[in-house]
Amino acid sequence: MKKIKHENELFKKALEIGEKYALNRGYKGFSGTVSAKQKVESLYRLLVNDKLIQPLAVADEDQPHMKHKLALWIAKQLPADHPLLK
Repeated sequence: MKKIKHENELFKKALEIGEKYALNRGYKGFSGTVSAKQKVESLYRLLVNDKLIQPLAVADEDQPHMKHKLALWIAKQLPADHPLLK
């Protein structure tokens, strides 16, 4: 897994956008007691289910790989001139 530039910031942006996407899809939202790990896994599985991202190999389904996959997803959604892509 190759680290991408601004990966942490892209991941945070992916969580923000992913939560809005989940709400639009009818998900009731994340309560304050939901851990970050649960959010990551839920958003990853939702995006895979909706065929917006390619699923990871079963052996690679762990938090670091899911976070990386979410960061890659949002990087492809942002406009080319976005500050996080420079």
